[in-house]
Order: sequence, then structure tokens, then C-alpha cells
Amino acid sequence: MSGIERFSPRERRVLAVCLAAGFTSLLDQSVLNIAVPALRDSLSADASQLQWIVAGYSLAFGVALVPGGRLGDVHGRKPFFLAGMALFAVAGVLSSCAQDAWLVVAARLVQGLGAGLVNAQVIGTIQDVFTGAARARALGMYAVTAGLATALGPPVGGALIAAAGAEPGWRLAVLLNVPFALATLVAAGRFLPRPRPGNGEAGLDLPGVALFAGLTVLIMLPFIRSTGYLAYGAGAAALATALVLQQRGRARSGRRPLVHPALTRSAPYALGTTVAMTQFGASLAGGMVLAVFLQGELGLSAMTAALVMLPQALGMGATSAFAWRVVRRYGEHRVITSGLALSALALLSGGLATLYVPAGPLPWVLAVCQLCAGAATGFTVAPTQAQVLRHAPAQAAGVAGGLLQMSQRMAAAVCISAVSGLYLHASGPASDLAGMRRAFWHASLACTAIVTIGLLVSVLNRRLSTAPAPPQVPLAPPQGKELTP
Repeated sequence: MSGIERFSPRERRVLAVCLAAGFTSLLDQSVLNIAVPALRDSLSADASQLQWIVAGYSLAFGVALVPGGRLGDVHGRKPFFLAGMALFAVAGVLSSCAQDAWLVVAARLVQGLGAGLVNAQVIGTIQDVFTGAARARALGMYAVTAGLATALGPPVGGALIAAAGAEPGWRLAVLLNVPFALATLVAAGRFLPRPRPGNGEAGLDLPGVALFAGLTVLIMLPFIRSTGYLAYGAGAAALATALVLQQRGRARSGRRPLVHPALTRSAPYALGTTVAMTQFGASLAGGMVLAVFLQGELGLSAMTAALVMLPQALGMGATSAFAWRVVRRYGEHRVITSGLALSALALLSGGLATLYVPAGPLPWVLAVCQLCAGAATGFTVAPTQAQVLRHAPAQAAGVAGGLLQMSQRMAAAVCISAVSGLYLHASGPASDLAGMRRAFWHASLACTAIVTIGLLVSVLNRRLSTAPAPPQVPLAPPQGKELTP
């Protein structure tokens, strides 16, 4: 370990691969969001198909995270990283060549599975290779990469569509991730640590994987389809009960369950995950509604709307770059709580602006609000991840990271469905701009309430975090050990 100020050459190579993987998957998602209108017109996709194209990726991503993390914990991360990235690239090619909307849906589901498998290994690898403040710095750099990918996606996608036309443009936008995926695949094959074959002592816990995957689908599916909440909720409750009983039974029998007992007993892990869920869900829901408002209600082009939203990603990337230094000085809890408070203020300011600012300068005012929201996010994301993952034992690093990301994906599905539904219900006729402004204000209030819940949970977590974190076992578990190349 090279300390806080710099990483060793090996650490830099491993981190570069992890950052490339995050950039590739996030660039894909941000480019697609701006290309959806052109894709809809080209393939004559209906509302249901568009929902699946946008949200199916997140559903498959969430399903793959925890099983993917478990596979990496047991058998080593490199093989599953390579497999996931290859699957991601192949599905990207299929999406770009599709002549039917349902084929795009299928390809996006496969691509989400690949991305989830890769990202589970990314968080686990960062857990394995970095510790302490260096881990927080590595996660901060990961957040910078996320901000950069989110920032580049909409303007690049908009530029491709503007230059090539609607149909060739959206296909090029969807294909954009493939070269990055292939480059990441080559780098991962060369620089990621080689896995040592496990001795099979831990096992994969296939019943637990099946129950967890089914639970993820039942929780997220009604928010994608916008129907059947009661039936899916009852099924999710039944599967959750079965999962708890199965995990306890497996632990009592002396076999390692899918979810490590240290995670289920850790209040800081649960509370920190809740904070991450509220921040992630409110951010994505607010961004989705803002994109609709700018293009549908203010009549901005996709490119102009992307430029209005660009400061959010730039602000996130900028503050994420030095958030770890601020944490060293003021502490994680204080920085996270302050970031959440600033997020709430930025959301309220954007909502108030839509009520009172004339249409001409409104995009400029919203861009400033987006910059403040992004800066707040940068002070929240990486410190929250570092805080949560610190309570995970090394032999469950992949599952812990998978649970964290899966919880965020679930929160995003719920928040996007609820907030966009509130906006569409309150907006009224398309000609009523005043009604649309009020609807955006209501959506902003809803996002602010979600962030405020996270703020209160963060305060509670600070009060409960006086006890020391569970001791970390050496980074040499009997199975799935990572070796230097």
C-alpha cells in the first residue's frame, strides 16, 4: 500500500481498469437517455417498449449484482469481470443493429446483466486492493469517472443524432460503448489480479441466489410496468420471508449464506445503504423529470437540454475529486450530511425557479441549480460508499458492494416511477405551461422529501456509529484469493 498521497504502479493499473469499466457502463446509460426519442420514432416503439428499454437495463443490472458479487467472492473476480464485459459489448452491437423495439429490449436486458456482473467485481476489487483512506480516494476517483461519463453522454449522443440524423444517430449512440468495452476487456485481461481457485468450502448458495434474484425482479418490475403493485408486493413479501428463513437455516447448518451475517447485523451498513438509496433515487428521478420538462414543456432540443443538465455531472466530478480530502479534515458523517442538505436546497431552488422565472432565462437558472446539485452529490457519493463498505468483511466484499448497488437500483426504479408519475398526473394539458411548471415544482418537492429522509437517516447513523466497525480479516480468504499478476 503506497499511502494516501499516491498509489503504487500495480494499484494504478487495477484502478484504471475499474474506472474504465464504470465509465463504459455509465456512458452507455447516459447516451441512451438522450437517444430515446429518436429510437422511438425510428422503430415505432410504444410506451411499454420504451419503459422496458430504459428501465429493463436497471432491472437486469440489479438482478446480477449480488450473485455476481458472490461469484467473485468465491471464485475470484477476474473471470466474471471478463465475461460480463464481453456480454456487455456483444449486447451493445445487437442493440445498434436491431430492427424491432423488442429486440432492443432483449439486448438491453442482456447488457444490463453484463454490466451488473462487471460492476459487482469493480466494487469488490476496490475493496480487495485498497484500504482505509486510500479506498475512499479510489472510490472518489470512481465517482469522478461517473460524473465524467454522465456529463459526456448526453452532449455526445445529441451531437451524433444531430450530425447523422435520427435513425443512424441513435444507432451510433448505442454503439458508442462498444469500443470502450473492448478496450476495457483487453486491459482487464492484462492487469486485473489473477484468481486462485477456491476450495469450494463456501459454496455459491444457489437457492439463496434464486430467491434473491426473484425478490429483485418482484420489487422492481411493478415500477417498470406501472401496474400490479399489490400482487407484486405480496409476492415480494413472500419471497423475502423465504429468503430470510433460507439464509438463517444455511447459517445454522454451518454453511456460508449468500448474505454474510456481518452485513445483516450491522446497523451502520444498513443505515448507510439507506442514505445511498435516497440520494441515488432522488438524483435519477429529478434528472428524468428535468429532461422531460426541458424538451417537452420548454421545447428545447435534445442537445440544448443536455447542455442545461451538463453542469450537474461537471459539479459532481469536480467535488468528487477532492471529497476525500474534505472527509479527512471534517469527517465522513459531517461531509455526507452537509452534501445531502445542499442537495435538498438545490432541488428546492430548481422547483421554485420553474414557478417564478420567465421561460427565457429559466434554462440558465436551472443549469446553475444543476451545478449546485452535482457539487452536493460529489460530496455525498464516495464518502457514503466508503462508509458503508468499511463495515463489510473482506470475504464478502463483492456481495456487500452488490447489495449496495442493487439497493440503489431498486430505489431508482421506485423513485423514477413515483416522481415521474406525480409529474405526469399534475401536469395537465400539453398547452398549459403554468400547469407544467406547477407539476415540476411538485416533483421537486417529492425529490426533496426523499433526500430529506436520507439526511435524517445520516444524522441517526452518526449517533449510532460510536461503536467500532467489525474487524477486517486478512485479504487472503481460503477461496477466491486475488494474487498480483
